[in-house]
Amino acid sequence: MKKKVLLLHGWGGSDSPHWQSYLAAEIARDYGCVSFLKLPDIESPDKDIWVKETLKELREFRANIVICHSLSTILWFHMCNSGLIEDVKYLFLVAPPSLETRIYELKNFFPVEAPKNLHATNALLVCSNNDPYMNIDEAKKLRDKLGIEMEILEDAGHINADSGFGEWKWMLEKIKSIK
Repeated sequence: MKKKVLLLHGWGGSDSPHWQSYLAAEIARDYGCVSFLKLPDIESPDKDIWVKETLKELREFRANIVICHSLSTILWFHMCNSGLIEDVKYLFLVAPPSLETRIYELKNFFPVEAPKNLHATNALLVCSNNDPYMNIDEAKKLRDKLGIEMEILEDAGHINADSGFGEWKWMLEKIKSIK
């Protein structure tokens, strides 16, 4: 399988030194095929615009691996619930916020229902035991609703640059190991 990796950032983006920037550079360095879509209005995002832009990129780029961080996991849930999305081979949902988040700038993304179909052949939920946006008990309930495997990182915060996730070799190796 030729890997085509789509990276979807969260609220505020994932500029360097964030692990998504690192991952995009490392995949490209090995002549991999990667799209690191920069969605508009990263500080006050509009769900409908993000859905439209992401669906367009999925159609044109034809990703078979999608890696969502934070708010983009919620974006993925909305696309799944809309029925407008095609299946991908691998899906990584990293550090999703609570499905009941009440942050003013993100109001049109919430609340959201966990989808019955993630539109992915293989999916992995990656959470931290001390994420300020979703506690571990809620993360485990989400895992159970989604019916997927979960990797719990110890003391990893929101799994972003602020919590020390610039170079994230574990995720890079996960992507490289996909056949």
